[in-house]
Amino acid sequence: MIERRLAFQFTDQNGERLDHFLVVQMPEFSRSRLQGLIRAGRVQVDGVPATKSGQRLEGAGWVEVVIPPTAPADLQAEDIPLDILYEDSNVIVVNKPAGMVVHPSAGHTAGTLAHAVLGHAPELEGVGGERRPGVVHRLDKDTSGVIILAKSDAAHQLLQAQFKDRKAEKIYLALVDGHPPTPTGRVDAPIGRDPANRKRMAVMPPGKGRTAISEFRTLEEFPEHTLLEVTLLTGRTHQIRAHMAFVGTPVAGDRVYGLRKPSLPLKRQFLHAWRLGLALPGEANLRRFEAPLAPELAAILDSLRG
Repeated sequence: MIERRLAFQFTDQNGERLDHFLVVQMPEFSRSRLQGLIRAGRVQVDGVPATKSGQRLEGAGWVEVVIPPTAPADLQAEDIPLDILYEDSNVIVVNKPAGMVVHPSAGHTAGTLAHAVLGHAPELEGVGGERRPGVVHRLDKDTSGVIILAKSDAAHQLLQAQFKDRKAEKIYLALVDGHPPTPTGRVDAPIGRDPANRKRMAVMPPGKGRTAISEFRTLEEFPEHTLLEVTLLTGRTHQIRAHMAFVGTPVAGDRVYGLRKPSLPLKRQFLHAWRLGLALPGEANLRRFEAPLAPELAAILDSLRG
């Protein structure tokens, strides 16, 4: 591939930020990517390299953008079967199995969802970053269920904005040890890194951590367990697991936040991303996707129902 050069004329500008101007002119690129091009000296205003993303455009003139060729990614496509719930020209919706990491990280350099989707749809390469092609949001390694990936920068930007603005509908199924204080409830408790164990999250004192809100509703009760529908109003790391432990009903099988010796024959936490609702590119209304409960979790429920 060769580099591309694009030029855009601006007229009667009144101090508009350069990056804001480019977002309108180049909607297929995310703002962060455009800001990266500016920092790299690949954007000129009237022939002079721009110095910062917030540079103001005054009067009339031209902005030229040089887009470098895509660098070969070190992320290699892998032929890994995917349970695809929905796919079109903009997105792929997958039912992620437990045990699969979403994108490469320390100790997980192969076999991730990112490797798998790149093998299925090579056009995702570079979307949202070379190491995270198409990734809009994440699920824990041992959490199964619905996850959506974007096929273009424009779709990636649209979907990420819905998560950021709390417009995405995120509903989980969780089997917990014990019974919550009330059949329905709302946990509004900030979450941050546990100062005693940096690999864990913890509910923090007021004024610390990040806002985290979860709502739960009892679906089914058993003698020593409760099946809950949990809706995330924010999206913090390990939010459901930390919040459920905080109210005294940790997720069954969760060895990090719950019982060290699981109360049921589970090899992972009983947590499943059941439903995801988003407005897809070109659509005004939410489109909802559901993933059936993973077989090993369904078997646990069957045993409890006896």
